[in-house]
Amino acid sequence: MTSKFVDIHPHVISDDEGAYPPAPLFGKRSDWSQERPSTVETLIASMDEAGVAKAAVVHSSTTYGFDNSYVVDACNRYADRLIAVGSVDVLAPDAVDTIRSWVDRGLKGLRVFTGGSTKEFDPSELDDPRVYAAWELLGELGLTMCIQTGPVGLAAVTALAKRFPNVPIILDHLGRPDVTDGAPYANAQSLFDLAPIESIYLKLTPRIMGDSKKGEATPETLFPKLVDVFGAQRMAWGSNYPTSPGTLVEIKATAEARLACLTDADREWIFAKTAQKLYSALDD
Repeated sequence: MTSKFVDIHPHVISDDEGAYPPAPLFGKRSDWSQERPSTVETLIASMDEAGVAKAAVVHSSTTYGFDNSYVVDACNRYADRLIAVGSVDVLAPDAVDTIRSWVDRGLKGLRVFTGGSTKEFDPSELDDPRVYAAWELLGELGLTMCIQTGPVGLAAVTALAKRFPNVPIILDHLGRPDVTDGAPYANAQSLFDLAPIESIYLKLTPRIMGDSKKGEATPETLFPKLVDVFGAQRMAWGSNYPTSPGTLVEIKATAEARLACLTDADREWIFAKTAQKLYSALDD
């Protein structure tokens, strides 16, 4: 039985728009951030109820754009349990200075948001030479990078991973593969092709938990294959709370049920140990 849970993908939204004004990326605010906002205090209470020890809180780009103020301030208030993962315009000429500034304020990781609920994926910024200076800094500072993209962006992710092998890359939502064809999951081959690149990690969120029961997919065939191909040491759980519907208790329970087919050791990696490897500040 898994004894500890560490979440690497919750979000927080302030209830004080005067102090933390919304300025969503791409000019459109996400529905969830308005319908199901969760302050850091709400997140901590939800974690206590669900039995989640620590979390890497991911900045809401569809609420605040590149202003990481709330996620940083919120996590600094609960520094014993939370760390902040923010977003910076890595194409900007001052990206290196901006990253250093946020790190000085407490940022522990970064994320590139190339699309999602408010915009189609555009991976063109991923392997643009203008981002290389920022990625070099990530390696220098020992920061992990999350990437939100779909299958269309995996070639660019591969290029970045090969150019900057010392920067751990986490694929949000596993890169959104199509698994509905069922075993052996030929439609997701572009994801499995990433396995030899050891710096690429997979984030298991409610999206893949839901997809594991769509079409011909089953949890009992999908998750053991992912572990066999990538290893549980390269997979970590993220709740996507409150973006995904349901309480944190419910989201965690669904993940536990879907991954029940794995060994205790594999689940320990997915629910805690991989997160602690990727973000040392989450370690005990």
